[in-house]
Amino acid sequence: MGVVHRQTGRDGTFAWEGVEAEPYQGGGASAGGSRSVLIGPREGAANFAVRYFEIPPDGRTSSDRHAHDHGIVVLRGRARARLGQDIREVGAGDAVYIPPDEPHQFETLGAEPFGFLCVIPSKEWLKTRGGRR
Repeated sequence: MGVVHRQTGRDGTFAWEGVEAEPYQGGGASAGGSRSVLIGPREGAANFAVRYFEIPPDGRTSSDRHAHDHGIVVLRGRARARLGQDIREVGAGDAVYIPPDEPHQFETLGAEPFGFLCVIPSKEWLKTRGGRR
C-alpha cells in the first residue's frame, strides 16, 4: 500500500508528517545540516530512496563519489556545485544528474539554506547488482 507524508513545513521551511530530520555532518560536511528520508525502506520502497537535505548558509555537503548515479532537484536556496572538474551555480527549480563515480559537492551561496531532494537506488537494489548498474 502506498504511503503519503504530507508537507508540514511553514514559512519557507521543509518538513513532512511522519518523517524525522536527522543531523547531516558526514564526510567533512558543515555542522547544522539535516537529512530526511522521505521514501525508503520504511515505506517499502525496494528500488530507490528519496531524501531531502538542507545545508545551512556558508555550509557544504561532504565531497562524495559513489558507484551509483543519482538525481538532485533543488527546492530552495543556491549553491556552487562541483561535478567532477566542473563548477556550476544551481538554484531553486534546477535538476542535477550525477553519473556513477563522479566526484561531487555542494557549497551553499547566500543567506538562505540550500535544500534539495536526492534520489538514489536503494541499498538492497545496489546489493543485488554488486553496487553498480
